[in-house]
This record gives sequence, C-alpha cells and structure tokens, in this order.
Amino acid sequence: MVDKEKYRAMFCNPNWDYETLEAADEVISRIGREYLKLKTYPNQIEIVTSEQMLDAYALTGLPTSYPHWKFGKDFVLNQNNYTKGRMGLSYELVINSNPCISYNMENNSTCMMLLVIAHACQGHNAFFANNYMFLDWTSADSIVDYMVFARDFIMKCEEEYGEEEVETVLDAAHALMHHGVDKYKKPTKVSAKEENERLKKLTQIRRENYNEIWRTLPKAPAAADSFFGEEEIFPKEPEENILYFIEKYAPNMPAWKREIIRIVRKVSQYFYPQGATKVMNEGFATFTHYHIINKLFEEGYVNDGFMLEFIKSHSGVLFQPGYKSKYYSGLNPYTLGFNIFMDIKRMCEEPTAEDRAWFPNLVGKDWLQQVHYVMENFRDDSFILQYLSPKVIRDMKLFTIVDNEFDKEYEIGAIHNERGYKRVREQLSQQYDRSAHVPNIQVTKVDLHQTSKLYLTHYIQKDRRLDPDSAYDTLEHIRYLWGYPVELHSKNKLGINESTYEVK
Repeated sequence: MVDKEKYRAMFCNPNWDYETLEAADEVISRIGREYLKLKTYPNQIEIVTSEQMLDAYALTGLPTSYPHWKFGKDFVLNQNNYTKGRMGLSYELVINSNPCISYNMENNSTCMMLLVIAHACQGHNAFFANNYMFLDWTSADSIVDYMVFARDFIMKCEEEYGEEEVETVLDAAHALMHHGVDKYKKPTKVSAKEENERLKKLTQIRRENYNEIWRTLPKAPAAADSFFGEEEIFPKEPEENILYFIEKYAPNMPAWKREIIRIVRKVSQYFYPQGATKVMNEGFATFTHYHIINKLFEEGYVNDGFMLEFIKSHSGVLFQPGYKSKYYSGLNPYTLGFNIFMDIKRMCEEPTAEDRAWFPNLVGKDWLQQVHYVMENFRDDSFILQYLSPKVIRDMKLFTIVDNEFDKEYEIGAIHNERGYKRVREQLSQQYDRSAHVPNIQVTKVDLHQTSKLYLTHYIQKDRRLDPDSAYDTLEHIRYLWGYPVELHSKNKLGINESTYEVK
C-alpha cells in the first residue's frame, strides 16, 4: 500500500533531495500513464546550475555540439544579461531524444520540481514521442550520438584545414539552415555509426580508384544539345532543399566541406518540427502538468500550501500582457495552446449550441481521446485553423489589424464577434505557417555547359517580397559554397519576374 503521508511530507517540504525527485518521477509517471494515457520515452533528469543552463541555451538544449563562435557568443550575451538582471532562466529545458533529457534548475523549490517533471518529463516527452512531425522528421534515438560524431568530425577538420576555413563554411551553412530542410519528403534517420562507416567507405573508394594518370587526360568536350536542339535541363524538377543540392552537386567542393554541410542540414532538420509546433508543444505540456498536479492533490499527495504555490507559478506561465502593455511581445504560446486544449475538453464534456454548430465532431466524444488525436496529428497552423473556437477568441480578445504600408493609420480587420471569428482564426493560423517567415526559394536550373551558374527562383507568397540587402547577403553565402555565379529570380503568382539578384 502506498504511504501517502510519507510522499506528502517529501513533496510539501520546500527543500528537495534526490529521493524526493525519484519519488516524484515515479508517482507523476504513474498518473501520466494511468490517468492521461501518456506514452513517453524513458526520462533522464539532469539537475543543473545557472551556468550549465546558460550553456544549454547556447547549444539549443543539446548536451553536446560542434564548436562554432556563435555558440560562445550566445553564451556570453545570455550570461551578461542574466548576471545584470535583464533576463531570467527557465525552470527547465527539455530536448527531443530517447531517453528524453530534461535539465532542471538546482534552485527550484520542491513544488517547482514536481511541476517541471510533470510539464517536461510527461508533457513535452509525450509530445516528442507521439506527434507526427517528430516521428517522421527526426530521430530521437540517435541525435545525441550523431552530435558527438559531428563534433569530432569538425574538430578534425579544424586541425587539418584550419579553424578559419572551417568556420567560414559553417557560417555560410548556418546562414542557409532554414533552406536545408525537407518539408515534404521524409529524411533518412541519422546514425553516428552509419555516418562513420559511410565516411570510411568513401575514403577507401577514393584511395582505391585514384590514379595519377587521370590528371594528364584532356577534359571531355561539353555535352551536345539534344536532337531537338534544346539544352539539357538540370535539375529535372525544382529542389527546395538548397543545402542538400549544394552538398550533392557543387562542382568543385572537397569532400570534407560536403560533410560539414550535411551535418548542418541534419541539425536543421532535427529542429524543423520544433519551430512548427511551438504553440501545441507548450500548450500540451501545460495542459498535462495542470491535470497531473491537480490529480496529485485529489489523491492526497500534496496539501493546500503546495497548491497555492503551484497556482501562482501556473498563472505566471499563462500570463498574457494586453496589447497596450509595455511587456507585450506577441501571443504567449503557453496561453494560446493551453486554452485551445482546455476548450477541446470542455466542448467534449459540456458543449453549447455554438459548439454544436462549429465543432459537431467533438460533441459528446471522449475528451482524452480527442486531445490525443489532436496532439498526434497536427502542427501549429493546422491546429489553430481547425480548433480555435469562438469562445477562446472572445476570452483572449483576439482581433486582426490591416497594416498597409501606404496608409497612415492601421485598420481593424476583424474583431471577436460573429462576423470576425473565421477571419481571426485564418489570419492567426497564417502567422504560424512556416511560409510566413521563410521565403520559398528553390533551385531551378544549373548551366552545365558553360558557366556552372546556379539559378534560383523565389516564389512570392502573400505579397511578401525579399529585402534586397538580405537577398544579396544570402546569395553571397550560396555563391561561396557553390563556387560559381548565382542568380535569383523573384516571381509573382502569375509567373512574372519582378526582380533579379545576381552574385558573380
């Protein structure tokens, strides 16, 4: 029989020890498994100092990474801001790995430790283990080992080719990280063992096939045009993953640079689902810790004093400054995601006439089953478009603004009323669509016969045009990696070229 008095004495003591954390993980995991039906990876809880947390910030949560000046710069900036009181630190940080690693601050109270174990070790962990974006586009089993491989490879490159040369390649590849993602085609799973074996095999093949006599042979003439007099088109279809294309087809790039580009795009692919599910991930984790902590109270594991501290912390997580507040910096993803998940539960259990009209598929359904279905099968833009209800729009007082650069004043496009619900939902969904932040640029042609020039096409979406300075800066990085001239055409939805950018 469970000795709840013993657990209550540990959990309600503000000073924790490792026995308390072990007991909390055991009880919270049981509640998550039995009450919320959560399927998770095994948990690995790391207790860290403020400096270790700042280090984790700089490496975006990964326990190890390859050396680059950007990580050091981020660490110093965050450390200065933290020591001068200009920023605080998260109570926890969790990464998508198997086992799921969560970093908990050592100065957390016992209540905060239980909250972050419920939030990170159950909520985030379950989201990583079940959401389709993470299952299809990342490899939680091998990411840590792969980063060890990446670190070792890049450090060897620095020894052999010099830190400056390696850093220049990394700078260019990092500038193109958002254009190194497969959005429609599932990437191969990363594996440090397979990568090492692949590199050894490539080295062996080059050594076995090398013959000095090949250097003395004249170059082959350019391929003739086809019988119809048309130039061969390469690639046959546009390629959205620019880093992949450069890695595979850059004419004169040495093998070690190709491998660095491959490492950067694999890391970019790993973080791709996190950028697409921020609202859902934080909302579901907050929804999870809310239900688990309340279940702890119902079962007698914690007392009223514990719950008062929890409510204060939970309310702080969900605080949403008004749009006129000097602290306003956009919608709080915790608040928006939590409110939508709680509303899904409400509509399943206590639907109104409005809910029956807007969400007939939720009425009378099992709320836990519906929450799991949503958590597993959506990302932020589709989640908001599908499940943001009129009630949540009213409660959060959401409205849209028309910002026309030629007008002196803003225009309110839609408010939280019957006429504005759909418009608010559609426009908010568009803000979380990746295309709103990352331009759609694709490789469309390479001049194979004369200049080796790389041709790119930017497809203008929703009247979002490129900033000329940023476009030229980006093309400089592409030209450095490609090794030959680069030309970019920006086309509107009619296929008409509006502007051209070229770097020779």
